[in-house]
Formats: sequence, C-alpha cells, structure tokens
Amino acid sequence: MLIDILHRSRDAIIAAGRQHGAQRIRVFGSVVRGEERPDSDIDFLVDFAPGYDLFAQRLPLAERLAEFTGRRVDLVPEHELNPYLRRYVLEEAIDL
Repeated sequence: MLIDILHRSRDAIIAAGRQHGAQRIRVFGSVVRGEERPDSDIDFLVDFAPGYDLFAQRLPLAERLAEFTGRRVDLVPEHELNPYLRRYVLEEAIDL
C-alpha cells in the first residue's frame, strides 16, 4: 500500500517539508483509507507558518513530494481547507 511507502519515506518527506517552511505534514484522502488506485494522487495537509510564500515554499514542496512518491500531489495548507470538509479531513488526516 502507498501509505507504507510514505511511512518509509517519512524522514525525507519531513526534511523536505522543513526545508520549505512546513511545520507539520499529514496525509489524508484515499491513501489513508486504503482506497487509492494506480492513478490516485496523494493528498497532503501541511501547516505553514503565517505569511508563507506560494512560489518559494508551497509549489517547490509539492514538486519534491511528487518526486519522492512518483505520484501527483495535492498539497493543502490547513488554513485553506474548505470549511464544509474541514472536520472530515482533520479526523482522517494522519501524521507521517
């Protein structure tokens, strides 16, 4: 399962996150539920410090995570979560 690969890559993922200003990285969505398909993306929930830079931090981190996993990545800062989905995402999200 893909979640096992993420756990094995945990240290590299966290190091990349810190390098790009992430304070916390979690995974949610189909990967956590064990419902991923070969074409599924990986949903990462990331806590950035206030005032983070989209181009200097978020986009490069998404690219690094895609390189580590070989998958498309959806990187969502927690403060940008849809209010209607927030509770479900936070309940489902797991730390790496």
